[in-house]
Amino acid sequence: MSASGSQRYYRAPCPGCGAPVEFRSAQSTHAVCPYCQSTVVREGETLARTGKMAELFDDFSPLQLLAAGRIDDQPFTLVGRLQYSYAGGRWTEWIAALDGDRSGVLSEDNGAFVFALPVDLQRAAPPPAELRVGATTAFNGQAYTVASNEQVALVSAQGELPRLPELGRPFAVVELRNDQGQVLSLDYDTDPPGACLGRSVRLEDLQLTGLRSESAKDEKGRSFNCPNCGSPVTVNLVDSKSVTCRSCNEIIDLSQGIGGEVRHAAQHEPVQPLIALGSIGQLQGADWQVVGFQHRMGVAPGDDEHFGWSEYLLYNKKRGFSFLVDAEDGWSLVKPTTGAPTMAESGARATYLGKVYQQQYAYNAETGYVAGEFYWRVERGQKTFNRDFANGSALLSMERSANELTWSSGSRIDSAAVAAAFKLERKKDMFKRSDVLPVSAASSLGCGTIVLIVVVIIVLLIILSTCSGGGGSGGSRSAGGSYGGYSSGGGHK
Repeated sequence: MSASGSQRYYRAPCPGCGAPVEFRSAQSTHAVCPYCQSTVVREGETLARTGKMAELFDDFSPLQLLAAGRIDDQPFTLVGRLQYSYAGGRWTEWIAALDGDRSGVLSEDNGAFVFALPVDLQRAAPPPAELRVGATTAFNGQAYTVASNEQVALVSAQGELPRLPELGRPFAVVELRNDQGQVLSLDYDTDPPGACLGRSVRLEDLQLTGLRSESAKDEKGRSFNCPNCGSPVTVNLVDSKSVTCRSCNEIIDLSQGIGGEVRHAAQHEPVQPLIALGSIGQLQGADWQVVGFQHRMGVAPGDDEHFGWSEYLLYNKKRGFSFLVDAEDGWSLVKPTTGAPTMAESGARATYLGKVYQQQYAYNAETGYVAGEFYWRVERGQKTFNRDFANGSALLSMERSANELTWSSGSRIDSAAVAAAFKLERKKDMFKRSDVLPVSAASSLGCGTIVLIVVVIIVLLIILSTCSGGGGSGGSRSAGGSYGGYSSGGGHK
């Protein structure tokens, strides 16, 4: 046993190679030898070898072992790392040693982060088959919505760990989210299942030190030839599950990794983005790079009038992914939520973080064209059912597919601000949308003309209300587009 200041840790020789293996947290029962990859377990004052751990895949995370930070004014140190896989991709969990005998989990998935602590459930967790996606249930007096239910497997580990699932053995992980921005994760690799309760965090707010240097990233092996036309294709983001060939516009599936079975699908009639892929713009005090673009179409149930909109996938190393949405009724900037809003049974309103949003539109959406890279397996023709909600300039969007329920939140953004962010002021007129037309038009009209327009509008409204004989639900949408829904982005496990 050794000591360093107030932090005591245990050190013993690895039974596989004899190199020193350290345990810095009293909660840690397992560790992986950094020299020979042996998996060892503490048994009193000695270590026992239980097997060999698979090599880590390099996810180019800014985090690394022994990075230190603060959460709720409490210090922590990253002492372990677990890498999992599931049908939609992979994610990483970092074991954080807190003061005393506590440990937490900093989950990293698709460039976003959630910090969670173990929680004791006041009732037994039901079997995972009973927790259907979209269903609501309660734990410890709090209502939750089931956001995902996946079969996962541990693929690799590093450092010291409070528990160690069997390598490669599938087990269920269920995520439940609430309207307070919390995520409850149930891991069914133990009986009873383990439970952690967490919330979204930003790396800059954790006051982290000892982060991985930028030079540690190695892009070797991230280029390959398009399986359709043979042109070179470069993948810039390690999380990418889909990429398009710039030469032939084919969508290439990277879910099995480069070198795996690379599937591809044709798409024609390319849509030209207003903001070029690779462009960097400053929004909300951060630099965002445009890494993906998709054009989508929507139609309200029972209607035959379609509308379209575009979504730009933005990436920032410390803030993850956001969506810049270009619709006929204006621009918006949104990102996936960690929690799940509470929605009224009728769908007329939703509550999130104490704010009530009213439904504006409900419609079926379909992806028509994609370009660039995406952190989910995007396909032309992907379908979702969407609901858009608003509270003033604040926006909330729900998307539901066959296997996942996702939410995004954000706000409207002025078209001139978008043009300025990407240094496209010379094209600012091309960014204007119908949400700003009344203001811009009024600036060039005389007072008499404006009064006449108002009178005409009032007369038309009276005629329309007389003909309608009553109000409708307001659920259809004739123009505009999603407030930023996205297709199967995955969760924070």
